Amino acid sequence: MENRRVTMNNKTNLLELEEHMYPLVDVKTPNVFRNLFPYSEVPKIAFNDRVVPHHMPEEIWITDTTFRDGQQSRAPYSTEQIVTIFDYLHKLGGPKGKIRQSEFFLYSKKDRDAVIKCMERGYKFPEVTSWIRANKKDFELVKDIGMKETGILVSCSDYHIFYKMKMTRREAMEHYLGIIRDCLEIGVSPRCHLEDITRADIYGYVIPFCLELMRLMEFYQIPIKVRCCDTMGYGVNYPGAVIPRSVPGIIYGIMTHAGVPSELIEWHGHNDFYKAVTNSTTAWLYGASGVNCSLFGIGERTGNTPLEAMVFEYAQLRGTLDGMDTRIITELAEYYEKEIGYHVPPRTPFVGENFNVTRAGIHADGLLKNEEIYNIFDTDKFLNRPVLVAVSNTSGLAGIAHWINTYYHLPDEEKISKDTPLVKMVKEWVDREYESGRVTILTNQELVTVISDSCKKLNIPLPGRKGAPALKETVPDSEL
Repeated sequence: MENRRVTMNNKTNLLELEEHMYPLVDVKTPNVFRNLFPYSEVPKIAFNDRVVPHHMPEEIWITDTTFRDGQQSRAPYSTEQIVTIFDYLHKLGGPKGKIRQSEFFLYSKKDRDAVIKCMERGYKFPEVTSWIRANKKDFELVKDIGMKETGILVSCSDYHIFYKMKMTRREAMEHYLGIIRDCLEIGVSPRCHLEDITRADIYGYVIPFCLELMRLMEFYQIPIKVRCCDTMGYGVNYPGAVIPRSVPGIIYGIMTHAGVPSELIEWHGHNDFYKAVTNSTTAWLYGASGVNCSLFGIGERTGNTPLEAMVFEYAQLRGTLDGMDTRIITELAEYYEKEIGYHVPPRTPFVGENFNVTRAGIHADGLLKNEEIYNIFDTDKFLNRPVLVAVSNTSGLAGIAHWINTYYHLPDEEKISKDTPLVKMVKEWVDREYESGRVTILTNQELVTVISDSCKKLNIPLPGRKGAPALKETVPDSEL
């Protein structure tokens, strides 16, 4: 007790007594937390009601892994595609650089060409960083390219240390620290990827290891980041849940007991149990400045934390977008669909074709009266995506007119009413579809096709094209 330090916590303005010392617990057999992870059963979420305080950092940000983890689950992007997406990320992050970094592989010439082209853009943000194999040759490659930082895999659960690496904890720690020293010796800042942290012995291995990292950082005077990788998506955000599944507990332990400052802590989540977004937000709330994401959640297995989701989480937590241009999210989705050939699932929040499309009749009625009733926010303002009411047998003339006006982004002076011949002709087609036995909602493409055909028959321009106001001219029903 007498050797424990007493220090002032500048956040709480209270003196704190250093609680414990955390030496490495070098076990002879792996601790795989079989009580929490019985492989033949569904994993268990246990509680001990030990609650840690919120510790939101003064500044929080997003980092991107679209070109690293995001590329591990799909066909590789071309160099041109990578540069284009990187440009979009720069615009999305805004002048304050809320998308702080983007990480790249360096394995192939194509990867390196993309890195060089992105660096030639000269953007301050996102900073180009890498993920490499842990060897001196790759470290030199990082330095030669001109990168200041690189990611290094330092798997931390006994599943990996004992079963994959065939080492003891002490052997693994010494191996990792040797690699990190090699990186520091050439002046490159290491970012340590604590793989499988939600199945690791937090106080028996992770915190002792992080303490050693902080000692190295003090000696070399080069920042060392810690990325908490929820590789299997086991993390939970529930107050009082036990570690290693507790996201608050992990962040609190690394920050408080290992002394890693918030700006050097990053969370990397996977979505195996549908918790990637909430766990990333929780990491922010409890002390991590960075959350690592991939566009549209594209990543291994169930994917990573969707980057676009954390943009809106940021805005909800901070009360401001801090200059992020969310309209770029829609442009990115369109680019992926049209240029890359990636189909965004239609119900994906913010980017899916149907994310703000209302189908239920009673909801559609409410939207036609006031879109705030059933729209999450002004999606036209923030995403260039006006709210849509899907057309069905219950839509009526007003519903069809609303669909045309919103789908084609018609300005007020060009909007058509339910009494126009085009709307009436489309309504007749819709009625025939359902009278013939159809029971499903009409798709956007079907409506676009029938509207195009109807315009040709009526000899009027397509909505939104030059001369579109002619759509407002009515003709007698007998002429339809």
